[in-house]
Amino acid sequence: MYRVPTLVLHGDERDRSGLLGRPARRWSELTFRSLCSGGSLFVLLLIAAIALFLVVRAAPALHRAGWHFFTERQWFPDDPKARFGIAALAFGTVLSSLLALLMAVPVALGTALFLTELAPGRVGRAIGSLVDLLAAVPSVVYGLWGVFVLVPTLIPVERWFNDNVGFVPLFDNRFGTYGRSVFAASVVLAVMVLPIVAAISREIFGQVPQANREAAVALGATRWETIRLAVLPYGRSGIVGAVMLGLGRALGETIALALTLGSVYAVNFDLLGPGGNTIAANIANRFGEAGDAGRGALIASGLVLFAITLVVNIVARSVVYRTALAAEGGP
Repeated sequence: MYRVPTLVLHGDERDRSGLLGRPARRWSELTFRSLCSGGSLFVLLLIAAIALFLVVRAAPALHRAGWHFFTERQWFPDDPKARFGIAALAFGTVLSSLLALLMAVPVALGTALFLTELAPGRVGRAIGSLVDLLAAVPSVVYGLWGVFVLVPTLIPVERWFNDNVGFVPLFDNRFGTYGRSVFAASVVLAVMVLPIVAAISREIFGQVPQANREAAVALGATRWETIRLAVLPYGRSGIVGAVMLGLGRALGETIALALTLGSVYAVNFDLLGPGGNTIAANIANRFGEAGDAGRGALIASGLVLFAITLVVNIVARSVVYRTALAAEGGP
């Protein structure tokens, strides 16, 4: 009968075969998994702790104001007989953020496409580094630049819009004063959001397979058709994520808006007048001089901003997931 030969490994040969290294690798994998799981759990606990702190400190103000806290436009929390609420603040927060995205996203996507598709390699890397530096500038510097440089520069522009396009409610300045406005604050906010959206979009476009571009060119597509048919569809989910991340940054910006916005509590679409305020800017401006009741109300407004930001991120993740699933041909 034919006997199958067996392989016998001795000490040195077992070490070289890696059999004795499996327990060490197993422990390293367990350690790495524990560290990653612990870090994720710590982040979740930190978010929960922040939410719990906001809820506990905001509860007295919310109980006192009731549902009027979400509908009232005025802000007099230290007056026990006056109503107060965040309707005007929430409106100003959403309006300024959306207007900033409307100005920043086209410029950011155009910049990312130029750096990845049109510019030579060295030029693209150099300009990309300069664009990334915009994200490292502190927000207070943007605010000071907005107050002393941008706001005076935009006054003639705002007057021109009011004189020539004043029949549109967005550009109808009924007060006749110009300077610190929602329009000026949104321009500053757009400059702050632009490097975030541009940097993420540039990385997304850089990951598009070169075969996609070559296939489009082989079929006779022009440069623009190649970008439209091969580059943009591939990075659609990443673009949505970049825009939503920029929206989250815009919703939570504080110092720059506190310096460039007015302090009028009103719900209107006048972009050129001295109106508008945001939740974050109101907290920064009012917290130092507020009493106990006022601080509780400010914390309550911070709780609402926290909830808005959380909802925006959840919606962003859902949109990115559905977009990526549709791009892969899923249900």
